[in-house]
Amino acid sequence: MSDALPILALLFLNIVVCEWLSRKPLFRQLGTALMVIILTAIEANLGLIPTTDTPLYDSIFGYVMPFALFVLLLSVNLQDLRRAGLPMLTMFLIGSTGTIIGVVVSMWLFNGPESIGPQFFALAGMFTGTYIGGALNFHAVALHYGVAKSGNLFVAATAADNIMTALWMIATLAIPQFLARRFPRPMVGLPPTGEAASVEVPGQEDAETLAPVDLALLVALSLGAIWLSKYLTSLLPQLPFVIVLTTIALALAQIRAVNRLRGGRLLGLTAIYLFLAVIGAYCDLAAFARDGQLAIVLFGIISTLVLIHALIVFGIGALFRQDWAVVGIASQANIGGATSALALARSLNRPDLQLSAVLVGSLGNAIGTYLGILIAELLR
Repeated sequence: MSDALPILALLFLNIVVCEWLSRKPLFRQLGTALMVIILTAIEANLGLIPTTDTPLYDSIFGYVMPFALFVLLLSVNLQDLRRAGLPMLTMFLIGSTGTIIGVVVSMWLFNGPESIGPQFFALAGMFTGTYIGGALNFHAVALHYGVAKSGNLFVAATAADNIMTALWMIATLAIPQFLARRFPRPMVGLPPTGEAASVEVPGQEDAETLAPVDLALLVALSLGAIWLSKYLTSLLPQLPFVIVLTTIALALAQIRAVNRLRGGRLLGLTAIYLFLAVIGAYCDLAAFARDGQLAIVLFGIISTLVLIHALIVFGIGALFRQDWAVVGIASQANIGGATSALALARSLNRPDLQLSAVLVGSLGNAIGTYLGILIAELLR
């Protein structure tokens, strides 16, 4: 199948199948993202689609993933951060610092250059990004360093990350409640107003009402921003393309008319699934089975860095007698992002903290890619 059209049709069909499967109890915990990688990898290894570079794959890396990054970042309006509350914002930034320390220490403990290989620094940047602001930063840093084309390494990192994200949701459900019983703290949060309880969360729902004018504006802004970013990086090659594009997106997101455009979540999520399908196509399952130790090493690195993050954020939270729910939600905003932080606030029966959870999670989306690339370059 050398023609791009049937390949593209099959990749989109994979998204349909995985979205359907993700609603079934047996597959719900895997999630659409991981299943798209696995299904496409199986098809590629059966010879149904190419496993090497094609013009279609190059276009998806060059345009579709940057498009996804851009439209998803348009939901991040930094003016809203003042509504997050100082305790939540402070604990989130402490948690981000804990993530950075955890990445550096875990890479040293596991001897990243030997246990992972020459792309260890890129993995460190990806883990920094994802455990400060969520999966969007993980994919952005991977795109910048070309890890996305190292199919086996990327799949192993994604699998380890998905497992840890699920485990940390369980942990942040249990730890704040346990600590609140043993060491009671005053509840500090935003007053439970109707606004906080009914806040519209960026990324909470996959379905959106999309008007033609919103679609046209999103596509026009995205293509223009991608062109401008490529042009600027051609003039100044030392500027990373992903950083330039992120900066343009965040600048436009501060304009309310742009920030409120509908459809960014829908388009961005679909584009990311398409990007992940191509990742699956690059995956050599036979080699992945032989390199199973790599997944174990990566999970060890992730476990160590999250443990260090937890010791720092909960330790400082205990020292300054912070509300345990605030500490747990701030940590979840780091590790899982805005949506999982919102889910945790609801599960802890803290509607007063829902808005704060979403806002600091959005801040993580904004800064995660910058810090991920910074740490990667420092370790390089």
